[in-house]
Amino acid sequence: MTYQPPFHLTHNMTKRVAEISELIGAWKAVNQGALVPELRRGNRIKTIQASLAVEQNTLSLEQVTAVLEGKTVLGLPREIQEVRNAFAAYEKLEHWQPQRLDDLLSAHRLLMHGLVDDAGHFRSGGSGIYQGQQLVHMAPPPSQVARLMENLFDWLSATEAHPLIASTAFHYEFEFIHPFSDGNGRMGRLWQTLILSSWQPLLAYLPVETVIKNRQQDYYRLLGEADKQADCSVFIEFLLQSIQESLHEAIALQNTTAPTKTPVEAPVITPVKVRITTETQILELLRLRPELSLSEVAATIGRSLRAVERAVSKLKNQNRLAYEGSKKDGKWKVLP
Repeated sequence: MTYQPPFHLTHNMTKRVAEISELIGAWKAVNQGALVPELRRGNRIKTIQASLAVEQNTLSLEQVTAVLEGKTVLGLPREIQEVRNAFAAYEKLEHWQPQRLDDLLSAHRLLMHGLVDDAGHFRSGGSGIYQGQQLVHMAPPPSQVARLMENLFDWLSATEAHPLIASTAFHYEFEFIHPFSDGNGRMGRLWQTLILSSWQPLLAYLPVETVIKNRQQDYYRLLGEADKQADCSVFIEFLLQSIQESLHEAIALQNTTAPTKTPVEAPVITPVKVRITTETQILELLRLRPELSLSEVAATIGRSLRAVERAVSKLKNQNRLAYEGSKKDGKWKVLP
């Protein structure tokens, strides 16, 4: 495999991957493994409204909810169509495979139905990303789109990168190629959600787009910086932070809006603080970078070498971690 999106792993990335993994576990615990239907729908509506708002759709959360309930809404016909299309696309997520290019084209056809003439087909003209009237990124020529997209999907199919890293790297590279005449931003966010939900199904209902909408100035700025540097590491870190913030918000919201019980059945509720253990950080880091020494692990996760050595010894005794090969050329192996 010769193609590789332009990024390098950073200490910040590996730290956030570990923290996000812990938060996902906490979110699962809050929801006992699955969101109730009302929360699934509510989070999905938040996702759709925020993703479309980034693309200048002016409908509020209340208006989007009304559209999806079949109510009459005072709004532009195009914006109402965008909402209906986006809901249909997100509802079909589980039927698509993130590594299938044909599925991407099918998703675009559904997402942009009635909005553009070439829905479901790569663009035939030039394209770029604009922030207001300012050109942020000029996309590759249309003659290169098919080849670049095939390379990107080949990489996604073969990469051993953690899904959190793979999904965010894909998101950047997809926006860089800008394969469609319209709808590239919402498609990139949709496909990142698909990649993540294929790893953790609950993430299909995490409204990361709400955080992105609130920080869209940074979103566009970092896209531009990544282009200039020919390195999308800063953009990946931004998206990982957005996922982490969204998980914090989702957990906090459910802790504050949980239905109350009668005094007879109500248990004593102690607020849950999510603590990321040293063992978890070590496992997530070594899964990504098995060649690291224990001193490098300690420096990366901000723990003392002695604490890391104790944690590694514990993980070895639990058959969760092993070291293979010589001391000079060996690598760590995270065991299932």
